[in-house]
This record gives sequence, C-alpha cells and structure tokens, in this order.
Amino acid sequence: MPGTNSQTHKDSYLGDAELAALDAHWRAANYLAVGQIYLMANPLLTEPLLPEHIKPRLLGHWGTSPGLNLVHTHLNRVIKARDQDTLCVWGPGHGGPAVLANTWLEGTYSRTYPDISRDAAGMGKLFRQFSFPGGVPSHVAPETPGSIHEGGELGYSLSHAYGAALDNPGLLVACVIGDGEAETGPLAASWHSNKFLDPVNDGAVLPILHLNGYKIANPSVLARIPESELDDLMHGLGHEPIHVTGDDPLLVHQAMARAMDTALDRIALIQRTAREDGGAERAHWPMIVLRTPKGWTGPAEVDGLPVEGTWRAHQVPLSGVRDNPEHLRQLEAWLRSYRPAELFDEDGRPRDQVLECLPDDERRLGASAHANGGLLLRDLPIPALERYAVPVDKPGATLHEPTRVLGDLVETIMENTAERRDFRLVGPDETASNRLQNVYRATGKAWQGETLEVDEDLDRHGRVMEILSEHTCQGWLEGYLLTGRHGLFSCYEAFVHIVDSMVNQHIKWLRVSRRLPWRRPIASLNYLLTSHVWRQDNNGFSHQDPGFIDHVLNKSPEVVRVYLPPDTNTLLAVADHVLRSRDYVNVVVAGKQPCFDWLTLDQARAHCARGAGVWQWAGTEDGAGEPDVVLACAGDVPTMEVLAAAQLLRTHLPELRVRVVNVVDLARLLPKEEHPHGMHDAEYDALFTRDRPVVFAYHGYPWLIHRLAYRRAGHANLHVRGYKEEGTTTTPFDMVVRNDLDRYRLVMDVIDRVPGLAVRAASVRQDMEDVRLRHHGWIREHGVDLPEVADWTWTG
Repeated sequence: MPGTNSQTHKDSYLGDAELAALDAHWRAANYLAVGQIYLMANPLLTEPLLPEHIKPRLLGHWGTSPGLNLVHTHLNRVIKARDQDTLCVWGPGHGGPAVLANTWLEGTYSRTYPDISRDAAGMGKLFRQFSFPGGVPSHVAPETPGSIHEGGELGYSLSHAYGAALDNPGLLVACVIGDGEAETGPLAASWHSNKFLDPVNDGAVLPILHLNGYKIANPSVLARIPESELDDLMHGLGHEPIHVTGDDPLLVHQAMARAMDTALDRIALIQRTAREDGGAERAHWPMIVLRTPKGWTGPAEVDGLPVEGTWRAHQVPLSGVRDNPEHLRQLEAWLRSYRPAELFDEDGRPRDQVLECLPDDERRLGASAHANGGLLLRDLPIPALERYAVPVDKPGATLHEPTRVLGDLVETIMENTAERRDFRLVGPDETASNRLQNVYRATGKAWQGETLEVDEDLDRHGRVMEILSEHTCQGWLEGYLLTGRHGLFSCYEAFVHIVDSMVNQHIKWLRVSRRLPWRRPIASLNYLLTSHVWRQDNNGFSHQDPGFIDHVLNKSPEVVRVYLPPDTNTLLAVADHVLRSRDYVNVVVAGKQPCFDWLTLDQARAHCARGAGVWQWAGTEDGAGEPDVVLACAGDVPTMEVLAAAQLLRTHLPELRVRVVNVVDLARLLPKEEHPHGMHDAEYDALFTRDRPVVFAYHGYPWLIHRLAYRRAGHANLHVRGYKEEGTTTTPFDMVVRNDLDRYRLVMDVIDRVPGLAVRAASVRQDMEDVRLRHHGWIREHGVDLPEVADWTWTG
C-alpha cells in the first residue's frame, strides 16, 4: 500500500519458517555476489583469506546487487506460490553478480554450463570467471540464462519489459529499474507504455523502481524528492505505487512479501475484470518502489569514510584487498557475516533451506523460454508475393508507391496472424504517413486511453503500435522479438538516428548470442526507413539525413544488412527475405512517393539474390569487350537519375559503351573476407571492371561507398555522388541538383572521366550545364521542376 514503511510495519506477514528460508536464500545470493567480485580461490572460506585468493583486478558492481538479490528471492516466492509464468528484466544490468548468483542457486546456470556445477568446484569457477579474461562480463548479458536485457542498455528496461508482455497474456514481466536509469529519456518515455497494454491479450508488467539513492558518484533524482511528490508522479503516469522501505533485512522481507502479493492480486483483478467482465476502463497498474541502502549489508565504513548507503558502494567497496591487510580483514568479515556454513554444505551445495523458495524447474527465472525466444518462434505466414506484385510490361512505363504496396502485404500478414498474435508493426505516429495505412483494415492502433468521435483506427486490441518516441518503439520491438515474435519498425529515415545507441546494443546482443549454442535464433530486427532524404517536400533540411546506413554498417558484419530496393517489386522481394530471416538487423530504405517500376517480380527476386547486377536493358554495351564507363546506382532516386543519365548518353553519345549496375544489397561492395555478402575481387572486377571509370550515384553520404570499396583494384577510378548536406524545402529534382546527384551532373561526370571524351563531347557537356542553370531559374519562377524532368519517362 502507498506509504508502507518496513521499518515501522511490525505485524508479521510471513511465518517464521518462510521468513528464515527467504532470508537464507537472500544471504546466499549476497555471498555469491561478493565472491564473484573478489575471489578466485577459497570460495567457501575453508581457510583464512589470503591475498593470493583475491583477483588481481577487481571489477564489478556491488551497490545494486543486494537489492537485485532481494527482488529475485521474492519473485521466486510468488512464482512458486502462484505457479506464475514470469520473466524478469534487470534494468541495473551492471548488477551481474546478483543475477549470476541467483541462476547458479536455482540450478539453471549449471544446466546451461555443466562445468559450473552447483557445488564447491562450480562455485570456485563461478567466482573466477566473473570479469576475468576468458570468463563472462560483469553485466547481465546474453551469456546469462533468463536474460533479454544487457547491462549496457541503460534506459531501455521498461520498454523491453512491455515488449515482452505484448501478446503474452499469461506472462508476468517484472522489471527492476535503477534510480540512475530512471533519469534517462528512454526510460522516462517508456512509463507511458501502460496506455498501450491490453489486459485482455497482453501480459502484465510489474515495474520495481529500486531507489538506493545514488548513481556512480551523485545522488539520484527520484530518491531525493519527497515520497508524496514521487507518488504524484507515478499516479500521473498511471501507476499505483506500493512502497517498501528499510534497512532491517527481516522487516524488509516482510514488507516485500506483502507488496509482491498486493501487486499480483491487483494485476489478477485487472486482468479478470477485462477478460471475464468486459471492463473497458484504462487500468492503473501497480508498481513497487523499493528503497534500500546502496551496498546494503556491505562494509559500513572503509578507511574512515562511510560506504554502505553512499555512492562509494557503487562498484568495489574494498579496493586494496591484496595489498592492504585491513581491507583483507574487512572482506573476510564481510563474507563471513552471511554465515556461509549455514547456507552451503561441506561440498559447497546449497542447503535445503536456501532452495526452499525456488519454484519448479521450468518456472525458474533462469529457465524461462521467453528469455530464449527462439524456442517459441514460429515461421511467419507470409503470403505469395504474386498477389501484390505490380505488372511491369517494360521498364519505367508505370509508377507505384512502393510502401503503399508493401502495406497490402503487411495487412495480409496481420490477417494471417490474427489468432496467434505474434506480429506487430511499430513506429512513431507515421504508419499512414509512410503509406502503410492499409494495415488498419486488418488491425487497429493499440490504444487504452480516451477515444473521441474524430479518432480513427484506434483499437484496444490493436497490433499497430504508435508513440512519438522512437526509443519506446525500439524497446517494444526488441522485447517482442527477444521473446519469440516478429515485427517491423517503420520510421522516417532522418529520425531513426534517435535509436542509434539502442540498435548498437541489440547488434552486440545478437553477435554474442550467435556464439552461444543454447541461444536459439530469433526473428530479425527489421527497419523500414522511408520519407527519406531525397523526398522531403514538406519538411526540408531538418528531415534530411541518410546516415543511419553508415552507423549500422560499422557494426558486426555477421549481423547487419542494408538493402536499397529501387522499385516496388524489389521492395516486396526484400521484405519477404528480411521478414523470414533470423538474428539480423536489416535496414531497408524505400520511398513512399510514386516510383518507376523497373523489374518484374521474377527479375526482382533474381536481382535481390545477386545483390548487385548489370541491367543490360539500360546500358549500351554491345557485348564485345569492356564498357567505356560504368554507371552504378543504389537507392530509388539515384537509380532514376542514373537511368535518365543513361538515356541522355544514348541520345547524345550513342557510340559510348555504357554499363548500368544497380546495387540493392550494399554489403555486396565489401570484400568477401569482410562480410558474408561481400564479393570476391574477381566478381567485383567483372561487374565494375578494373580500370574503367565508375560513376556511382548513391542514396546516402558518398564517402561510405569509397570506404566499402577502398581495397578494390578500380577504386582510383570510382567517383561517387550522393548526399552532401545540401538541402532545404524545395522541389524533388532541386534536391538532387543541390547535391550534384542529378542526371545532367552525372552525364558531365562521364564526359570528364572517360579518356578522350572531354574534347569530343564538349558541346554535350555545355548543354548539360545549361539545363542545370535553367533549372535554378525555373523553380524559383514556377515552384515546380522543369517539364522535361517532371514528365520524364524511360524510353530506352
């Protein structure tokens, strides 16, 4: 209940035996957490502690560990009592010692890693491996059974928890939120996730705000405001806070047990009211505010300075144990204060009392299948693409909006998953703007708040998730994917950068999990980036940034993929591929504006399988010898400009042998040794030649192409045009002119770079320059592009 204080709450909620068992489990977890930070030998203290028993480098975080151990212990109690399917997201992920300790105690760690047995030998290995070369990280990580959230993902825990709860009606997701983490923008926005949680079809999230008072070196904001102010904040965010406060372990156990039962009873009532009685009012879900000292039960004072309950307890309270005899004495006293002989038998196995609170095997937090989502993943029922493909009798004769056609495909996927509910579309209020609105014929937008008559497509049970927080969208989808489902993130290209650090962590997670045989593959994280840099008619310079591609391609090659489909059918083929893929981060960039149709569906499939290829119908090669020049392109607008340039060259310089190469899979430009999709040198040379000029029109920043191809033999002949931070609110063609990506500039580049052509084609080059000059005056007078540009079609 709000305001409950464990230090003054004297009536017993737990019986003596249950209280003793919970306390024994908690003390055992604390002992194991301290041992991991400090010890590499003598794990049971069977002899006096000596300097050589101590690790040479002391790494880890003690301050948050006692609180995490308390939560784990009490989750065990309610899971066992209620047979509750439960997952826990550990927001203070640097508290790795606590989560590792608890999974070892419950036996799931030893089941996952048989060499770390649940006995003295295994305890010694558990201690030694922590933050040790060849061992495991100090954070909760993919290596940790039961985890879906890495310790470096500060601020994302609550959105991950809600993503895990979506479409999991029987699941309770506990989420421990550190008070430092609670100061981040992503966490602050994710409190609003409760307005999207459907108590009928979704599970429940129990936030546990752990206020231990400090971050690394400063007090935390929420721990220092008055309790009444914190209550007002949480009530305003739609939660009913239940307080547990204290530093007396036995009293805190009593209060925590009462709080857990109160919270779970309220959750059960909310779900029963919605599922059985048809209640439609938005629920105000319970949460727990846990106030315990930082570094609780650790050294109260070190070298005359207070430690327990201060920022000094954050990492390693006793730092000079190997060299300082007093520190060594304090460490041994600290470890023995948990009375390890009462907790572990002579062989180092946890005693029965320690294990009494543990639930049945598959209910244990470290054994949750939801934390290893590939175990639950089913193939996505993607319909045949022929139903959606646009007819292409000849290239460039018709136009379609690629993402609108994709929306029809997504609509059918939503229909096909209506019963199983394992596919979600997320995005920051841009589904319709990105032309995907046909999905609303299959499902609405998730919404639990007030609904007005003017509102459209809102649905309490909807599976389209829109909130104007890219952080929250990303967190929802990551949690959803990590627990065994599928999804698509649709976003304006310029603003996906907001989740740069989040996608970093997810890529790192996938890279590590791929190396763990027990981690099953999960559905890929798929981005659809549209409203892209070249078509920002209503927005302008602030909305023009194609750099997310650069950011992603810096990451682990085995995980990241970037696709630039040039037309509608190619987008369908790419979407079919990425939605079926596993353990990748796929970035797909496609326009929403009308775009020329270049390839039939069969041609698009073959082109996507190649990743890059010659469009023979677009060039003027005669099949004899090498071309005089290669016009390459990647992206829908650059493709159109290259084909328009090829057409101009065909008209003005018909004797010139021009090859047109389109790249849909950007990683193909990398060497095979650097990326699984890369080309061997011979394959690259056959496509681009070794010594002929290559004029490359690219969707994003041009230096990325140079970086990808810098080791190739023909790199000195490569000239790339792309976005170079020139933009404003202007006409579509003016954007490419401003960045020298336009067809006339490309023709000029060909004339400048093909040997002997500069003199012979000087008049053609002058004509191209004249059109560019005429363009500038025309748009300022008429506000639209030149007629020969606006009405252009392919006639090759």
